[in-house]
Amino acid sequence: MPGIPDSSLDLAELAASVRLVDHHVHGALADDPGDVDDLGRHLAETDRPAPPGVSWWDSQLGFALRRWCAPVLDLPAYAGPVAYTRRRLELGAAEVNRRFLSAAGVDRFLVDTGYRGGELLGPAGMAAASGARTAEVVRLESVAEEVGASGVSAAQFADRFVEALWARSADAVGVKSVLAYRYGLDIDPTPPDPAEVRAAAGAWLSAAEASGTYRVSDPVLLRRLLWAAVDRGLPIQVHTGFGDPDLDLHRSDPALLTGFIRAVEPRGVDVLLLHCYPYHRHAGYLARVFPHVYLDVGLGVTYLGARADSLVAESLELAPFGKLLYSSDAWGPAELHYLGALLWRRAIAAVLGRWVDDDRWSSADARRVIDAVAAGNARRVYHLEES
Repeated sequence: MPGIPDSSLDLAELAASVRLVDHHVHGALADDPGDVDDLGRHLAETDRPAPPGVSWWDSQLGFALRRWCAPVLDLPAYAGPVAYTRRRLELGAAEVNRRFLSAAGVDRFLVDTGYRGGELLGPAGMAAASGARTAEVVRLESVAEEVGASGVSAAQFADRFVEALWARSADAVGVKSVLAYRYGLDIDPTPPDPAEVRAAAGAWLSAAEASGTYRVSDPVLLRRLLWAAVDRGLPIQVHTGFGDPDLDLHRSDPALLTGFIRAVEPRGVDVLLLHCYPYHRHAGYLARVFPHVYLDVGLGVTYLGARADSLVAESLELAPFGKLLYSSDAWGPAELHYLGALLWRRAIAAVLGRWVDDDRWSSADARRVIDAVAAGNARRVYHLEES
């Protein structure tokens, strides 16, 4: 592996070959994304068009894709965006997905199925394309919106949501909240009382019936969903840190969840802080002081590209190593599933290799940490049997 000292090649080989559990991921695109601009838009993490003179390809992610993904499509490294997109369309979505998903080296994908599912492969499609096992993570807000659109009354909503959540999550390994997108993480951490929920549900359902859009953003209802998830008892994933323009970044700082995390602790339910960048050090602190808090730096690793080493190193500063999980948070082009894995593998090998070479870590300890973050921690937290 280029850039890794010879004395650390054993770590590089382990990182390159270790099988992963991608504990938070979305499906790959079921169809081709289209032309070079359309593919570029999938590299943006925004629904806004690039302004004149700007290309989403000219970014750390765009450069990483051209460097590492082009050879998987039988192109030279750094192939240009037009040639890259042309080759992608020649192969077709099914072959592109097969190549990238199988090359990611993932044993199991834990798939969030709650976002734009019609465009993406579901768990079964991901399994067929990759050869990996899959499991579902159920998005709380999506279940609530399905219940709301079913014609329930305000008085019925809370109970119907609980029934639907238990039914939808019967075979799931976890649940997820996108509270950061819908309101922000700075919520009242206590469970709302039933009267509050009925009033909030009434206002939401009336507005949704008038507009035809059932999107949960009321903080009282979002709190009800979270506490129903606590009662369900499965690990709870929470989006934190950067994302698309729907969120206010300063209100996605995981430190804002401290009150909720403290309130949940006696219940013995694990909380997994997703992505975290640029607040990954705050997430590391929470994982350090609360036994039921875990984190990943997925998404950030992919978008930072050549700077992924720094993010991986910083994620290892404060959090106990048994609290870190691998994630790609890939959505859309299967290149992102592959890049998430490849960039993490290279980053962890480079970071731990330097520490071993400097005699700050032993090689044996570095190997244990790679195995734990790659898959072992996720298997323990989600109670996954060995693949």
